[in-house]
Amino acid sequence: MKTLWKSMLLAGVSSLSVGGIGSFAMAQETDAVDVGAVTVTARRREEALKDVPVAVSAFSAEKLEATGAIDITELTRSTPSLTLQVARGSNSTLISFIRGVGQQDPLWGFDAGVGLYVDDVYVARPQGAVLDIFDVSRIEVLRGPQGTLYGRNTIGGAIKYVTSRIGSEPELRLRGSLGSYGQRDLIVSGEAPLGEMFAVSGAIANYDRDGYGTNRTTGAEHYNKDVLAARASLEFTPSESLFFRFSADFVRDDSNPRHGHRELAPSPTDIYDTFAGAGDGNSVESRGVSLLGEWSLNDSVTFKSITAYRAGETDGIIDFDNTAAPTLDIPARYRDHQFTQEFQLLLEGERWNGVAGVYYMNAQASGAFDTVLGGINLTIATSGEVNTRSYAVFGDFSYDFTDRLSVSVGGRLTRDVKDGFVYRQNFTGIRSPLFGNAAAVPGLLRTNPALYTGKELDFKEFTPRFSVSYDLTPDLTAYGSWGKGFKSGGFDMRGDFVSYPNTINGYEPEFVTTVELGLKGSLFEHRLNFATAVFDSSYEDQQITTQYPSGATVASVVDNVGSSSIRGWEFEGSARLFDGFAANVMLSYIDAQFDEYLAFIPGAPGNGFACAANPPSPPTAAGCFSDVKDQRDFQNTPEWSGSASFTYTHDLGGYGEVSFTPSAAYRGDSQMFEAATPLLDQPGFWLYDASLVWTSADTRYKVGLHGKNLGGEEYRVGGYNFPGALFGNSVIGYYGPPQTVTLTLDARF
Repeated sequence: MKTLWKSMLLAGVSSLSVGGIGSFAMAQETDAVDVGAVTVTARRREEALKDVPVAVSAFSAEKLEATGAIDITELTRSTPSLTLQVARGSNSTLISFIRGVGQQDPLWGFDAGVGLYVDDVYVARPQGAVLDIFDVSRIEVLRGPQGTLYGRNTIGGAIKYVTSRIGSEPELRLRGSLGSYGQRDLIVSGEAPLGEMFAVSGAIANYDRDGYGTNRTTGAEHYNKDVLAARASLEFTPSESLFFRFSADFVRDDSNPRHGHRELAPSPTDIYDTFAGAGDGNSVESRGVSLLGEWSLNDSVTFKSITAYRAGETDGIIDFDNTAAPTLDIPARYRDHQFTQEFQLLLEGERWNGVAGVYYMNAQASGAFDTVLGGINLTIATSGEVNTRSYAVFGDFSYDFTDRLSVSVGGRLTRDVKDGFVYRQNFTGIRSPLFGNAAAVPGLLRTNPALYTGKELDFKEFTPRFSVSYDLTPDLTAYGSWGKGFKSGGFDMRGDFVSYPNTINGYEPEFVTTVELGLKGSLFEHRLNFATAVFDSSYEDQQITTQYPSGATVASVVDNVGSSSIRGWEFEGSARLFDGFAANVMLSYIDAQFDEYLAFIPGAPGNGFACAANPPSPPTAAGCFSDVKDQRDFQNTPEWSGSASFTYTHDLGGYGEVSFTPSAAYRGDSQMFEAATPLLDQPGFWLYDASLVWTSADTRYKVGLHGKNLGGEEYRVGGYNFPGALFGNSVIGYYGPPQTVTLTLDARF
């Protein structure tokens, strides 16, 4: 397989007759995409994609709909170095990684490594973040540290969900889908001007699908979908220089909990079936409001304010053992809310432009869960809360020294202040008082919230960025950049003081420094468009969560395990081979290696591990730290990934046009966790899709037939690994969607 991809890589580079460096945002329309014509806002201002010295991919709403994309996780198929997956045990919690950097743990209290933004509003929590694709103009994926441009730190990259401003004409749109497993989706959206100064828009979407499998214990559907989402906007334009937009959104997911599939006996034959007996109750709700204000002081200066509030609640349960008995069950609830305020100055001169801003966030994340060990009639109750106050000043400015040479300099000063607590206690009985069992008998207090009194964490950091771009020709731009990213530390919300006393001191920040060289542009009169980049990242003080059996409980350690090196190459290209026929290709290679990995090893050195010479904390009776870099690898980071698609469009004259797009996407071997887990780790696999779309001559009507995973590939996207009799040999896998076919009808009035 490596030989195949290396051959394709070399063939692609040689056919371009240019060096293999650069970046590209591929909107993937029917014809080859002109990177000089595609407009993005990756640097908080509208500019041609070719001129952006950032590795960025952009996907228009039209293309996403034309391929039948349902939610943002499908971007993994066609974006270099990107992993977007639904979290294990969840239906709408997002796991995201870019170039090996991401959020390993979706538990409350952890900061994301990849920033998610909806119209420039930062979404702090991953619950409810698997955004369905509706009421969207485009989605941009920025790779590498972007803190000089965005309100919140984006150490690994950023995903921007961009909606359109309201047009000058009223419009009503209906979109319905029928498909496999009883899929029944309906989206209604519309917009209208209200006089000279006001305009409104709104959209409501209902997603309903039967389960891919069945809970063989309760009879309920498993892997089903029951989601209601809505957005509304009111725009006010009192003058040519003033603009205001108030937006509100709401998502409620009542899909049944995903309990996974036992990979050890007793195991259901169907990978989407489960024997879980913990129950089928699950609810996720996310909502937010925002107010955008823009004031154009003159042709050179625009002032922008972004005020937002978001909140969410999650109530669910994960049956880790996947059996009818409560051998290892985890009922859980999460609560979060955040207020953010950002002010920006957008500056533009004859030869210079830039953005300067200040950012404030006040957020609280809390939750609780029980670890139910039914075999010994024991429950470990855990709850906690983290409060975060973030302050930042940032800026990024570009100057054109000549018509070809441009230099950008940026920086960000961040201060994050956190306080919180963890409560953890043993109870005799099935479930604790936190989840309704008032008769449970309290036992050992494993973590006392009082231990966190006065333990406020205060992190300050300055992170710079520098880039140079040069137009080799009017259609070809080379660039180089250097940047540093920062993600603050925090408290482990699973912290167990009895097993690991240092947990009350929290963990430290992590840093990524990235050097990137790129080339992007067009050749052969814009018939061939491409971008390609090489990057080298140094990842320091990397935060890793490790969970391990500790007596009659599961202990958790979050530590700064050491450092790693991440190097890679990315390519995106599109070509118009002849009128009506276009091709798109993506290739990505990542070499991610740990240079040091100081893991907490229970019971070391008696179990064969030597204690590290300079551990972050002294050895205890429970164990010590040991450098295990040779036994660890990056999770969610395949070495190779790629995709290819071809679109043929046939003009039917007055009857419109029809287009056919087959595609194939490859994802290489990947691990679920840093330590290899053969029963769960996913070997490389291919996914084959195809879409057939008819569009009327006036473009008001569309009919699409979309096939996904046509090869019926069975592939894991998550897992839990708790072997041993006490935990019911809970080795659980979670799987991506099976083969599906969807018919979509779209009408605009």
